[in-house]
Amino acid sequence: MSILLTSSVSVTEAAAEQMAANPTKPSGQPAKMKKDESLLGKLGGTLVRKKKLKEVSDLQEEGKNAINAPLLLAGPELLHEDTLLEENAERTILDPTSKEDLNFKDLQKVLIDWINSELEEDRIIVKDLEEDLYDGQVLQKLFEKLSGHKLNVAEVTQSEIGQKQKLQTVLEAVNGVLRPLEWNTEWSVDSIHSKNLVPIVYLLLALAIYYAAPIRLPEHVSVKVIVVKKKEGILQTTHLTKQLTSTTTEMMIGRSERDAFDTLLDHAPDKLNVVKTSLITFVNKHLNKLNLEVTELESQFADGVYLVLLMGLLENYFVPLYNFYLTPESFEQKVHNVSFAFELMQDGGLQKPKARPEDVVNLNLKSTLRVLYNLFTNYKNSE
Repeated sequence: MSILLTSSVSVTEAAAEQMAANPTKPSGQPAKMKKDESLLGKLGGTLVRKKKLKEVSDLQEEGKNAINAPLLLAGPELLHEDTLLEENAERTILDPTSKEDLNFKDLQKVLIDWINSELEEDRIIVKDLEEDLYDGQVLQKLFEKLSGHKLNVAEVTQSEIGQKQKLQTVLEAVNGVLRPLEWNTEWSVDSIHSKNLVPIVYLLLALAIYYAAPIRLPEHVSVKVIVVKKKEGILQTTHLTKQLTSTTTEMMIGRSERDAFDTLLDHAPDKLNVVKTSLITFVNKHLNKLNLEVTELESQFADGVYLVLLMGLLENYFVPLYNFYLTPESFEQKVHNVSFAFELMQDGGLQKPKARPEDVVNLNLKSTLRVLYNLFTNYKNSE
């Protein structure tokens, strides 16, 4: 028994040694594990290579983004199509900081109020210059009202092509008027249709100045813009400052409509007293009915009271006292009176005076003469 046991143990030990020396022969299982391990190793190598390729790709993309990084500073106005600009093409973007500039906001409000005043009869109300003017509809109506000429365009255009065609017609008409004055056209069909605020404001300023709009434009308004340009396949940005308005005097030089009073004050000031005497005689002819008399045109009409009463006398109606301030004390109350008198003039069929109520209140002689001469022309034969 002892011999067999020893022999059995020896066989077992021998088998163990043989398996250790050649693990693939007895059952083949360890060999399969080795094959699997080899396959996993290859797969692992492939994954590692793919990971490295992705890292390289990410680095390349990061480098590309780094080149165009300045664009990210341009703010929310940067559009996807900027990346699709053609070679050497550019687009101007309003710097976000200028959007909050109080002077720029004030300028936009003045322009919006002016447009709404001009197009009141057409029941057009503009609230936002970018959203309301980009399709050419309002610009068409505004130019027709200012110029007195009807444009040959479709009234309503919904398609982008139709809108751009209308803009093209409007801008050709505007440029045709301004071209003799060598006006710099800071606008285009594409810039306006893309709702670029700066070209829209430039266009409105040109129209307001050329057609002597009865508004006071804020002076020395400028904005910062970002010019995006594609050069050699790379987007580049440049920061510029654009001046929108200068002084009132400099802007008035661009006005085309010069009336008799411009000529009178510039070339024949000696005849000014003759004109003033004629107008004083005219207004007193009617104000004397209320035992009122005028001796100084610029000062006595500045609070608007005599203008309101004069309109009532010329049109033969009584103006209720609650509609105006009989004894105005503040600047605002005087402006209210003059504005109300202007409304009465328009109700009587007269054109809106080419003067601002604020100018009359501020004792601007030329503005006061324009208003009174307009009345004289229309009512000189009234008793």
